[in-house]
Amino acid sequence: MPLQTTPPEYLEWLRNLKGEIQQARHRAALAVNSELILLYWRIGREILERQATHGWGARVIDQLADLHSEFPDVKGFSPRNLKYMRKFAQEWGDSAIVQQVVAQLPWGQNVLLLDSVPDEAQRLWYARAAVEHGWSRNILKHQIETKLYDRQGRAITNFTSTMTSPGRCRSICSRIPTFSTSSRLQAMRTNDISRRH
Repeated sequence: MPLQTTPPEYLEWLRNLKGEIQQARHRAALAVNSELILLYWRIGREILERQATHGWGARVIDQLADLHSEFPDVKGFSPRNLKYMRKFAQEWGDSAIVQQVVAQLPWGQNVLLLDSVPDEAQRLWYARAAVEHGWSRNILKHQIETKLYDRQGRAITNFTSTMTSPGRCRSICSRIPTFSTSSRLQAMRTNDISRRH
């Protein structure tokens, strides 16, 4: 009985299906994370509102830890984490920012931002950068510790002032020497040979 070979179309189809499955799993994880962050923000808002209207103190947070016994399979309802939810809602008062930026970050990164960056504008800058660049918690921590926000502002550049003027750009570009591809290759070979000797 002859061995059956797998047709190449099947292998390509299988590879495409694997890619689609991975993308769907990634989107699902992001959606779950986003919903969890928004839930934490809403719980934090509720705590703030009830403390303001009813004069409840910090003990209400300890009592809310009863949620853990009601949902034992769900992590995150310890008194410590509930205090972070309150702080999270207090520091991020604008729900639009929470939905658009902050909900895209895992809870651990949000807690790190709350603990490490007191200024709201800087905190938002770090949150956006973490989302844009896909930073892990450790990379985000490193960027905060090395004050990337401050370093970005101090970078000296004349790019905008030099390149925004079309006449200036043509003037600069006209001074850049051009070489044909064969000239470049010949120059590279010559340099390579001279370095060997």
